Amino acid sequence: MARDELWDIATAQHGFVTAQQATEIGIDKHALQMLVHRGTLERAAHGVYRFPRYPLAEHDNLMLAVLWTRVPEAALSHETALDVYGISDVNPNRIHVAVGKQRRFRRTGGDDYLVHYEDLAPAQIGWWQEIPTVTPATAVAQCLAYGTPTYLLRQAIERGYAQGYLTATERDELTNTLEARHER
Repeated sequence: MARDELWDIATAQHGFVTAQQATEIGIDKHALQMLVHRGTLERAAHGVYRFPRYPLAEHDNLMLAVLWTRVPEAALSHETALDVYGISDVNPNRIHVAVGKQRRFRRTGGDDYLVHYEDLAPAQIGWWQEIPTVTPATAVAQCLAYGTPTYLLRQAIERGYAQGYLTATERDELTNTLEARHER
């Protein structure tokens, strides 16, 4: 049954499913709209739907941000990644999401998102709360280039190392890069 197949996908994505994922498993747009009409699904964003019976969770907005892009390589990034790992007191005013450099899109509903175009290696992407998220080392490096304040990056490097998110080598390399940026 279409609903059950979509539910299986949604349970790994905080209750969300995309129209593209529905199409990939053979559910056409008409059947998807019928599920919306019946109240089985509700529209969360353009091309993204949510099962209303799936329990709401604190970080649903972060999963929605990744799915809103509708690209498979999308991941939480930059200051948002530092924030979710809890290694910096950074307080981003928008959700940072990285997508491949070749991606270009215009979509409504993205006012709360800051999309960064960057090609990431698979090793630079991990998972946080079942949401694709860049690794802590990648997030710090991104924030170095982005211009996040130095004291927040020092904090991220120190806490990241203390909490086991960064290796000693990563800590040292990021510290050297941060100091070089600060000297400019």
